[in-house]
Amino acid sequence: MRVLLVTQYFYPENFKSNDIALELTKRGHEVTVLTALPNYPEGKIHKNYGFFKRTKENYQGVNVIRTWLVPRGKGGGIRLFLNYFSWAFFASIRALFLSFQKKFDVILVHEPSPITQGFPAIVVKKIQKIPLHFWVLDLWPESLTSAGGIKNKHVLLIFTKMVKYIYNNSDKILVSSKGFKESILAKGDYNDKLVYFPNWAEDSILKGNSNYPIPDLPKGFKIIFAGNIGVAQDVNSIIKTALILKENTDIHFVFIGDGRSKVQLEDFVLENDLNQTVHFLGRFPIDAMKTFFNQADVLLVSLKDELIFNVTVPAKLQAYLCTQKPILGMLNGEGATIINDANCGLSVNAGDSNGLAKKILKLYEMSNGERNILGVNGFKYFEENFTMGKCIDNLEFILK
Repeated sequence: MRVLLVTQYFYPENFKSNDIALELTKRGHEVTVLTALPNYPEGKIHKNYGFFKRTKENYQGVNVIRTWLVPRGKGGGIRLFLNYFSWAFFASIRALFLSFQKKFDVILVHEPSPITQGFPAIVVKKIQKIPLHFWVLDLWPESLTSAGGIKNKHVLLIFTKMVKYIYNNSDKILVSSKGFKESILAKGDYNDKLVYFPNWAEDSILKGNSNYPIPDLPKGFKIIFAGNIGVAQDVNSIIKTALILKENTDIHFVFIGDGRSKVQLEDFVLENDLNQTVHFLGRFPIDAMKTFFNQADVLLVSLKDELIFNVTVPAKLQAYLCTQKPILGMLNGEGATIINDANCGLSVNAGDSNGLAKKILKLYEMSNGERNILGVNGFKYFEENFTMGKCIDNLEFILK
């Protein structure tokens, strides 16, 4: 197949779009990626790229076309709006010319956010009259309310119409969580278009180097939280749990990553004298994660108690499952269901700091053998449902 992958995020940014493009190329398909100048998560254009620098390149056999955008900066509301819509505008113009330059068989949109990534794809679809498959990894306009704090009904109505336009022009709507279906069907009769297509764990976590150089971790019982430290992850509730368990200095909370809530948490740690048990190590490349996870006793995943997050399966959950470590969840909906179905750990409702503290103590008091059984259960569930090979096999079938 000649596949056009439309996504605002691609290498050197770390997203599943990289896996899709490289795996399809390895399987003999011709993949072209229409993407942006890389600026995530730093907020400025990557040093090796520019408005007139490397806007076209070949990345491991993948033809990459990059278009302009306003960099996301520090991620404020206005700056993100400009970032999202500037890329959709410039990419749609580039898509117009691309439609007459190169013939494709199918279009795949990778949409972690924003929804506007669908517009350049629709340009090519309408000109070439080929199928468009839209992979929904973030629900709009719900995410505007939950993560962006936008509640103006007129603004939300505009985005709802935008979402419906994109869904109407999609031949298949791929959903990373079964819980997304209700929200999508509320916007129209898309039942025949819906296909379940979940996330997977990166190969670097499953098969990568377990000796990546990392800082020394604290001695004792280590609970590792990896990824974005933001509002959606309800990290405030995690830090409240750390305060509850403050007197047990053998239990350590280790945060790997960065995000909007990190500075606030660091201030809380200083104010409440939690330095002995709460540790912020900063952001590391994906290649370092296997080494970190190997040294963990428990891996922690959390989401805020809001409708959009209750139907979301956080991508880190698949990564955690393949580590053979117990998983501790503070979340509702499908993410908690997976932990319980896999029998790979313990979970409490979103925002339940006291409940989380009790589950941590329960895991802490377990023997290594009991915790190992939970980790093995998670890995078995991962092999049955979330390996990259099986997921890309499924994607090939869907696209064909």
